[in-house]
Amino acid sequence: MTDHREVRASDHDRDRVAEVLRAAVSEGRITLEELNERVDRTYAARTLGELDDVVVDLPLPGASSGIVPRTAVLPVPVAGDALQLHTTSGRVEQAGRWSVPPYLSAKAGRWGKVKIDFTMADCPHREVSLDLEITSWFGDIVVVVPRGWVVRDEEVVRRWMGAVYNRPPVPLAPGGVIVRLTGYVQTGDVWVRYRKATT
Repeated sequence: MTDHREVRASDHDRDRVAEVLRAAVSEGRITLEELNERVDRTYAARTLGELDDVVVDLPLPGASSGIVPRTAVLPVPVAGDALQLHTTSGRVEQAGRWSVPPYLSAKAGRWGKVKIDFTMADCPHREVSLDLEITSWFGDIVVVVPRGWVVRDEEVVRRWMGAVYNRPPVPLAPGGVIVRLTGYVQTGDVWVRYRKATT
């Protein structure tokens, strides 16, 4: 398995680091001279590891605030009823044939990638709660659901550069499932994909 530090950086990755640097200079953490030097390093970086080195001594934007607001409180799941997909810097994937519990939790740290694919899963519930947490500049969570399901993201708190990309192509189908997202995305991305169910 390839070390994430050796993976080639994209323009999107470089732009994210540049935004972190701009936030750091506005907070007085680095000088304008340091900003210029680090931005040059950012756009010259070839790998994710080189980008990581540019900001390794900086806290996450907004980290000093201490408290992350929540818009909803999930019921406490009964032991054994929750699936936790957590990673700090690696990749975690839940796919293929699996039984969907009523509660799931996905967390991605710096460079962490989590993928949850429901297209071949057995889901006995009409609604599923998925609690998200991304605190990384490069954290990503990908949620793949069958067409006819609907992912609701109104309760996800977006902070700084955190984003949720979710456009249901069709309304909820009879027998479809609602996946309700909660939690927060500080600087990473949540990608929701709708695909034809695999049989």
